[in-house]
Amino acid sequence: MRELTHHALSLFGLSLSAAQRRLFQIYENELITWNQQINLTAIDTTEQIRTKHFLDSLSTICVLRGSPLNSLVDIGTGAGFPGIPLKILFPEMRLTLIESVGKKAAFCQHLVDCLGLSGVEIFTERAESLGQTPQHRERYDWAIARAVAILPVLAEYLLPFVRVGGAMLAMKGEQAPAEVHRAEHAIKVLGGHVRKLTPITLPGVAEERYLVVVDKIAATPPPYPRRVGLPSKKPL
Repeated sequence: MRELTHHALSLFGLSLSAAQRRLFQIYENELITWNQQINLTAIDTTEQIRTKHFLDSLSTICVLRGSPLNSLVDIGTGAGFPGIPLKILFPEMRLTLIESVGKKAAFCQHLVDCLGLSGVEIFTERAESLGQTPQHRERYDWAIARAVAILPVLAEYLLPFVRVGGAMLAMKGEQAPAEVHRAEHAIKVLGGHVRKLTPITLPGVAEERYLVVVDKIAATPPPYPRRVGLPSKKPL
């Protein structure tokens, strides 16, 4: 954990406590163990996990820092990224994880139990369905996703969860600027406004990465999100 601790501080100004380092070590161990039986992630070496999962998740602090962070929903969380690392950073935050693949959701629940985290809910459902429920619609400070869908589709998944005055965060690769351009119409229809694109550099990773922040400036119209599967088949 020494390199993770060093990079978290040098790159993002994060000072991880001994307790937080211990939780990340448990996370790493459980991920490696489960990944031998279940295909949770193609990133399965210690070095890659610490850089491409943990540091990548922690990079979001570059845009989250200083904003209200009482509640966050992570859509398509997979093996818990970036939601669970952020919960380790902010234990008081209410976290909702949405993962439609049952085995991945089961790992997230196992991990939450292993880490002793409270205030975490996990749903094995689709974002399109949950985004229409009163329990979740426009209830979160932040909605976040990593490597889930192109931005016009992702906006329809995320923005319905965000309260007016909150924001969505899309973790994107080198195509982010082009995706933002393509998503302008969808974002406007859904009540959003692009605030900024923040480039992120991770040690030993050549690919360009961006954090795309979209503010929620108006309520999302009732028809959105559309029924399951339609956003990806017919993007706005």
